[in-house]
Amino acid sequence: MLARYGGDVVLRFRIHQKDEAKALAEAVNVLFLDVWEFNTEWVDIRLAKDVIPSLLGLLPASLSKSHTPLMHDLAQTIFESYPSSFSDEPEQPSHHTHRGFTPSLQKTPDETNIFFQQYQPLSVIQPWLRLMESLFPTHVRLIDIGITYEGRNIPALRVGVHPTNVEKPMDPRKTIIVAGGSHAREWISTSSVNYVAFSLITEYGKSKKMTKLVEEFDWIFIPTLNPDGYVFTWENDRLWRKNRQQTNLRFCKGLDLDRTYGFEWDGHATKSNPCSESFSGEGPFQGVETSRFANWVKNETEQNNAKFVGFLDFHSYSQQILYPYSYSCSSAPPSLENLEELALGMAKAIRHVNGEKYEITSACEGSVISNKKGKKVQEIWPRIETGGGSALDWFYHEVNVTYSYQLKLRDTGSYGFLLPSKNIVPTGKEVFAAVTYFGNYLLGNKGIEVPDIVEETTGQAVQGAISSQVSRPVSLLDVESLPTPVLPKILDDEEDAPEESSWELRRKR
Repeated sequence: MLARYGGDVVLRFRIHQKDEAKALAEAVNVLFLDVWEFNTEWVDIRLAKDVIPSLLGLLPASLSKSHTPLMHDLAQTIFESYPSSFSDEPEQPSHHTHRGFTPSLQKTPDETNIFFQQYQPLSVIQPWLRLMESLFPTHVRLIDIGITYEGRNIPALRVGVHPTNVEKPMDPRKTIIVAGGSHAREWISTSSVNYVAFSLITEYGKSKKMTKLVEEFDWIFIPTLNPDGYVFTWENDRLWRKNRQQTNLRFCKGLDLDRTYGFEWDGHATKSNPCSESFSGEGPFQGVETSRFANWVKNETEQNNAKFVGFLDFHSYSQQILYPYSYSCSSAPPSLENLEELALGMAKAIRHVNGEKYEITSACEGSVISNKKGKKVQEIWPRIETGGGSALDWFYHEVNVTYSYQLKLRDTGSYGFLLPSKNIVPTGKEVFAAVTYFGNYLLGNKGIEVPDIVEETTGQAVQGAISSQVSRPVSLLDVESLPTPVLPKILDDEEDAPEESSWELRRKR
């Protein structure tokens, strides 16, 4: 690890002008740099220290002075991201090594679950998925999405309870996909898929709200769409991004799976450079895993009576909720207002868990749009990397999934892809809150599941209040302007009467 990354650093560049964005985008392509993340304010790039002078020489003077280092010892940070036999909290007594099996009264089950104390390799995740199926056979089934380039299965959990009334014709089963790990190094995305799956599975039958979500939808949890790349990050290169498919250059393997889908595939920018971290192949669906996933989706729709109504694609990092389109800022999705409304609710749900703020924006924007105050029309800047061929756009446009999102999880750059394992549970809780809101919104409750025992007139009053508050379109995505929602209390069987609740959602023009 020291030999590979000992001389590397991660620099954050702050973009203020169009010519700066253009120069940085060109320099990235010329020097084959690894862009970690970008948004409307900054761009994070990993590079060797001895390449810094070459990079700065290609940039305007204003930008060459507008950068700061994020990680001074990248190799050590990588080393610390791997699980250790030692506790993350060495000051605690040694008996805490068994806390996965002896939960304390002070900690919730997820915090004492040993599976979520550390990031887990695929060799541990797969038996865990089988364990979930065996422990909860009433509503969990282990399935395979397809076979990877190197011959591994792409495992997934199907969580759902189907109606038993065989006399009534069955409507297409509403299905929601929660996926992670398209980019192999984004470990927090994989652990978060597992956390959400575990939370929903174990709450079935205990919480009326969660039980209804399991009864009304099939949930497909895919921990990693890129098992080959994920294994490679554990055994060879922690910062590997792509899959492990052979390209036309023997020494440059891998395709960026999130750039190989068929809708608005734009591989021309990277077609001549298989060494690029964003290499999208020589044609749409050339990525083996992408092709298998798309075939599985088609088969579920045509053969298994599935109707995909939601797609949540977990990535890291930058704490953003992104909606279509990714390929271009010149086209707005037809259901833009609904996409924004639901994204606002998910961001609010996340913030109520640990206070973390998630930005809401179109996936196309990144650092390509000027949002300077006083400008009525946004100015499109050169893209740092191509946005075509994304899963987000493909599900929205080709599969007709109205609610398609990409969630970029913690953090905002302190650790980037090397997020310490102590963040697994807090991030999981945040994402689970967002997914719960997402499911309830799709039930028609605007993110609030009203208890069944609430009187009909009360329910009508609540829904009327919701409708009156959300009739205006969102044009300014200001999560902080939203008031706190008071969620209806989901009553246990022994409780007598519902607690009054209200919901207010104000939206700025």
